[in-house]
Amino acid sequence: MQKRTDLPVSLVSAPFTLGSAKASGVPPNRLRRADVAHVSRELYRPTGWSFELKAAARALSAASPGAWISHVTAARIRSQILPAWLADSTELHLSKPRSLPEVRRRGVIGHSVLASEDEIEFVDGIRISSRSRTWLDMATKLSESELVCMGDELIRIPRAEFEDRTKPFDTLDGLRSLVARHPNLQGVIRARAALERMRVGADSAPESLLRLAMGDAGLPEPELQVPLREDKTTGPTADLGYRHRRLAIQYDGGHHLLEPQIFSDRRRDKAFEAAGWTVVVFGKKDLADGFDRAIRLIKRALRTSRLDHPQASGFA
Repeated sequence: MQKRTDLPVSLVSAPFTLGSAKASGVPPNRLRRADVAHVSRELYRPTGWSFELKAAARALSAASPGAWISHVTAARIRSQILPAWLADSTELHLSKPRSLPEVRRRGVIGHSVLASEDEIEFVDGIRISSRSRTWLDMATKLSESELVCMGDELIRIPRAEFEDRTKPFDTLDGLRSLVARHPNLQGVIRARAALERMRVGADSAPESLLRLAMGDAGLPEPELQVPLREDKTTGPTADLGYRHRRLAIQYDGGHHLLEPQIFSDRRRDKAFEAAGWTVVVFGKKDLADGFDRAIRLIKRALRTSRLDHPQASGFA
């Protein structure tokens, strides 16, 4: 009878470990054929495999007992907010406790760190850092403003009608506690600084960046997710704004270019204007110029509102 030479279906679509090959009945000498590539110690992949980050991370996690996927790899797998220059990163980061030998794998960036059990999770076959621990690890690579954007996403209140969760991923107090547990971690000073500027209410990274730009320009801190009517939980809201100045600030991203959303946005803005508010709307062009034009327009709108509402307190 002819000996079977085909790899099992479970091994032809993604990287795999030596252990999983043995468990599938594949002898070690079969892994030396041209259709299998040796990646690193006890880790293989089909030669025709097209790189896919999650599959690579799953195999790496399986081949690395005691270690976990971390840093930008973990952030990408979780679809956490990252700056554009990291959004398509294919780096593979693996963390180990300091009690284990250092990571020595070709093509893998290793880290020896201190981490508690609640900072590591097992998700979809991958041992991976928690979202919050990933945020802290990224403090070594991200700028303060990028770290604020990533953190704002963790603490925002989810919208039950659009998401499959009702609680935020973490809270400011929870993140402060995490940072306090790692006073000597590289990047912890930047993480502390980012915590001071994070706020609940930002629905996107551009909204966070706009708020930070306003603060850097000396503008008063705006409210976030400002409802048109204080006594109502439904109805139109402004991304940012100053209620006592009746100034609504909106950031309309890419999905706002779709026709149904354009109609909804116009109806939202008209509702504010009908109630006597000034509405200023910004988009991708403003994000690209660092919100310089946006700051000028907001300052002008605040000056106008001071004339229209002289009873409002002045701004420095």
